[in-house]
Amino acid sequence: MLNLFLPLFLMLLLMGLPVFFGLIAAPGLLLWANGQERDLVLLYRNVYNGMDSFPLMAIPFFMMAGEVMNRSNITLRLVEFSQAMMGHLRGGLAHVNVLSSMLFAGLSGSAVADVSALGSMLIPAMEKQGYTRRFAAAITAASSIIGPIIPPSGIMIIYAYVMGESVAALFLAGIVPGILIGGGLMLAIHLLADRYDLPAATRRATWAERGQASLKAIWPLMTPVIILGGILGGVFTPTEAAAVAVGYSVLIGMFVLRSLRLADLPGILTRAGITSAVVLLLVGAAMAFKTVASLSHTPELLASIILGLSDNPLVLLLLINLLLFVVGMFLDAGPAIIILGPILGPIFTSLGVDSVHFAIVMAVNLTVGLLTPPMGLVLFVTSSVSGLRVETVARATLPFLAVEIVVIFLITYFPALSLTIPRLAGFVN
Repeated sequence: MLNLFLPLFLMLLLMGLPVFFGLIAAPGLLLWANGQERDLVLLYRNVYNGMDSFPLMAIPFFMMAGEVMNRSNITLRLVEFSQAMMGHLRGGLAHVNVLSSMLFAGLSGSAVADVSALGSMLIPAMEKQGYTRRFAAAITAASSIIGPIIPPSGIMIIYAYVMGESVAALFLAGIVPGILIGGGLMLAIHLLADRYDLPAATRRATWAERGQASLKAIWPLMTPVIILGGILGGVFTPTEAAAVAVGYSVLIGMFVLRSLRLADLPGILTRAGITSAVVLLLVGAAMAFKTVASLSHTPELLASIILGLSDNPLVLLLLINLLLFVVGMFLDAGPAIIILGPILGPIFTSLGVDSVHFAIVMAVNLTVGLLTPPMGLVLFVTSSVSGLRVETVARATLPFLAVEIVVIFLITYFPALSLTIPRLAGFVN
């Protein structure tokens, strides 16, 4: 009977129940119906135990660092830097949008934060310069996916927590896939310039203007350097690095840029707290969900089904990519990783697939799911920021979604793309 918890969970989602309640209601109802009251107590206790983790403390700290950076107008400096470097290209502000997302990814690690911070600024600016609002919203949504891939990344921390992987290895493995997505989106903008009648190239910034923009952006751009440098150098753990990022961003905002006031901190703490609570509640519920999965022996059942399809790792990776893409349409990346990671990870490592390589394939695929209907969170946030209907944004993102799917298959079948940097750093054999 417990094997019915996955179909029941999907049915509850389709009925409109929030993911958190679906994750605890589906297995809870089946345990109660099965007369397993003692396991029912264990299920809800694990909601708290799933959140009670030192490594997961990095998530609220990174959330707060992103809020501080956004409130300190650091986003504006990143956009000005990107404009100086790429504004002279045809469709320059679209390229600026992508580059700004890549730079902002090194500060927040969140796609939603990216859309909220950059979208509210760049969508009106692009529309004023001659882009359609539809195109501006689409490229903003598509480029925000880079946020959780280029380090720091909340979903990488969750995967490392669940699967016992090195956070530093996953952070390093996400660098090249994130750059590939950014480069692919810029190539797509170049190829679509005539079709969408993108604005002509503007004046190229002088070296003096580029230097001035670089000086303004140097302080925020040092954030990922400090985070990764400290972790790789053994100076602090990822959780401590997140706390350092908060302290650094507050110091920059208050004493260097002088754009952050003490009066702003309560609002920042409130927004970071609410966002962190949503993520951590989902993690806790997903860990409880995982407990029932182990009781029902569903992982073993799914493993036998998957291995029965083929013994070729390349074929299985294709099938799993398709599965993850569908899962990403309905589930947020964090809960999906906690539920499916322990099931799928061991299967592929037993077939000779490197565990870090599989982690990146899974994380990137589920992150792209934020851009796919019907439950793609980025689509809803972009719709809110741009004022367009969700369906309109979803249709406009299709060319960019195709680029991201190509990147998924590239990193799937060319492991060196994600493994070279962590291997050079000594985190992967």
